Amino acid sequence: MGIYTVSQLNEYIKQVLTNDPQLGQVWVRGEISNLTKHSSGHYYFTLKDKGAQISCVSFRMTNRTLKFEPEVSMKVLVFGTVDVYTVRGQYQLRVLDMRPDGIGELYKAYEQLRNRLQEEGLFEVVHKKRIPRYPSKVGVVTSPTGAAIHDILHVLKRRFPVDVLLSPALVQGENSAESIVRAIEQLNEMDVDVMIVGRGGGSLEDLWSFNEEVVARAIFDSKVPVISAVGHETDYTIADFVADVRAPTPSAAAEIAVPERSDLKKHVLSLSARMEQAAIHILSDNRRQLEHLSSRIEPERFAEIIRRDMQRVDELSSRMEFGLRKVIDSKASSLSGLAGRLNAVSPLNTLERGYSITLRSIDHSVVRSIDDVDTDESLDIRIMDGTVECRVTGVRTEDGNIVDSGEKRS
Repeated sequence: MGIYTVSQLNEYIKQVLTNDPQLGQVWVRGEISNLTKHSSGHYYFTLKDKGAQISCVSFRMTNRTLKFEPEVSMKVLVFGTVDVYTVRGQYQLRVLDMRPDGIGELYKAYEQLRNRLQEEGLFEVVHKKRIPRYPSKVGVVTSPTGAAIHDILHVLKRRFPVDVLLSPALVQGENSAESIVRAIEQLNEMDVDVMIVGRGGGSLEDLWSFNEEVVARAIFDSKVPVISAVGHETDYTIADFVADVRAPTPSAAAEIAVPERSDLKKHVLSLSARMEQAAIHILSDNRRQLEHLSSRIEPERFAEIIRRDMQRVDELSSRMEFGLRKVIDSKASSLSGLAGRLNAVSPLNTLERGYSITLRSIDHSVVRSIDDVDTDESLDIRIMDGTVECRVTGVRTEDGNIVDSGEKRS
């Protein structure tokens, strides 16, 4: 592992903590103590409960967006990321948002619903639909009188003018959740390519409609890709987790929904230049190929190719003739051997050695025994070069005894 310097060790610890996704965005409840409001506009304080404490820093850019003034002993909910101040080797909570802790029950309900929907798989990436790159019509679910719709229309007009279909909805108060669900369902019946669902910033109570289960399931069931745009950058609702894409603000949602017109023009020009270069390369390659082929079919070159091929044909013809002759000789030798073996067992070869075959003239059956013939019967004796016709004058056994016709039959 080697030996760390203090700086290296602190930096390593910082990387470990800041790269942990569980610590990158965390809500912490506690009481403010040791609050220091620096002249630079940054706040330094300790957040504590009955058993522990943690150092916190809230920089000026964050403090400008706070809707209240932090005070000592105030109970707050702090949203931030765990960081390390490497100069002192001290881990701390870098504040991104802070709210008074008077809405604990709502946060409890929020956490319960989020955990249940997460267990059901509604937040899984596999369910996220792709946002079309070049939409022709964008649907918007928001209040027709709020600032969000004006921000969205302004950004769309500037970036990439498209048709916008507003499905108005209540985004705060009683019956707002049902109104948002109806607006989402209406846009699913229209020919929109992508849908922005959201509103401007506010308190947790103001944004609570987007934490309702019916809204979450309507977004999940939507056939049209949904971009959530609820509140400010640090506001997270259940709708954000279920949506296909989460935008930190309504203006950012409009930027996600459509491409930048100038970027698109640059992209088209880039593609045009690449096509032109590709066409030039293709023409150049084809020209070189044509010149190469042209040089190969010059008269002298063509005659040389013909002479070479003729010689090759002669060579192949000779090799084929030699191979064929070799095969024929091999087959002839094999045939001669088989003929010799067949001749060795041939009856004609036996006759040539002085043997004969005796046949009865009446039916040409072979005579194998003295019992097969009668006295005065005509026989044909087959020898090597012909047939001898004869008649039986008598029959004698192997030991020389003469057998007349009558005895033989009996």
